[in-house]
Amino acid sequence: MDALEAKGGFGAGDELVVPISCQLKRVSLCVPATVGLSGCAGGVLDPQGPIGAGNRIILLNSLAVMLVIVIPTLIALLAFAWTFRSTNRRAHYNPEFTYSGRIELIVWSIPTLTILFLGGLIYYGSYHLDPRRPIESGQRPLDVQVVALDWKWLFLYPDQGVGTVNQLVIPAGVPVHFRLTSASVMNTFFVPQLGSMVYVMNGMQTELHLQADHQGDYFGLSAHFSGDGFSDMNFRVRAVSADAFASWASSLHGNGILDANAYRALARQSINMPPVFFGQVDPDLFNKVLRQTLPPGPGPAEKAAGEPQVSPRAEPKAASPAEANQPKKGG
Repeated sequence: MDALEAKGGFGAGDELVVPISCQLKRVSLCVPATVGLSGCAGGVLDPQGPIGAGNRIILLNSLAVMLVIVIPTLIALLAFAWTFRSTNRRAHYNPEFTYSGRIELIVWSIPTLTILFLGGLIYYGSYHLDPRRPIESGQRPLDVQVVALDWKWLFLYPDQGVGTVNQLVIPAGVPVHFRLTSASVMNTFFVPQLGSMVYVMNGMQTELHLQADHQGDYFGLSAHFSGDGFSDMNFRVRAVSADAFASWASSLHGNGILDANAYRALARQSINMPPVFFGQVDPDLFNKVLRQTLPPGPGPAEKAAGEPQVSPRAEPKAASPAEANQPKKGG
């Protein structure tokens, strides 16, 4: 199995200057294409698993229910504006109007029905798509332990005894049971095409069940701001055949060892870290992180000059003229 290739393109500090006229032309050309391809962009509207498909159904059904209010309201707005325009002398004006039972029935019944329908959709989502609810399948679930670090994702495979950083490999058509925690600040684990987004916190464990129906590469990310490296805290999900997964797991056994000392080094803050593979993992590592036997991430280290050893760094604040003219202490 090939390792993930290094990222290309523009970095965090790169800028692309384009004339305004060219930008407007590009926007006018891209809007129709974006609308037409919105379901093919690899997001929540392009599900590749049962949980993602259920999420899309809820989104579309909720949109349809809410349009039941939006569309009649827009039609009524246009109808009232046309009927009661200043040039329409036949419009009936009733300054003594105070109450209409039929209007009250419409005003209250439509929102009530909307709430009932949305409540039904919420019940379906909260019960049938509960992240802790196992996926019905004849296949034995694959156990994966997930640890959110600064700013990378650590994946542990307890049954295979291997681990990876920023690359998740799973067999297609097989349910995956995730146990998740954070070794630093609160974070969010999200693979849009596979389904449910869950939060992770230090010292706490949550569970998630997902499945990829087809082989392919999917995009995973952190969906909760967690500091400087948040924008690059992404990972690649590779769904492969069962045989290819077994072969991949076996091929990792020649890589490094992930024990407590290696974990402490890994927990240091880093940005845009390429995939790393471990052929041997401490079987109790996840529980040590969860129980905080291994302490949370150390945060940014400092260089000799006292600057955080992390990028990007905040630019120093320029001194005001009054501050610049003040004598320095000890001078």
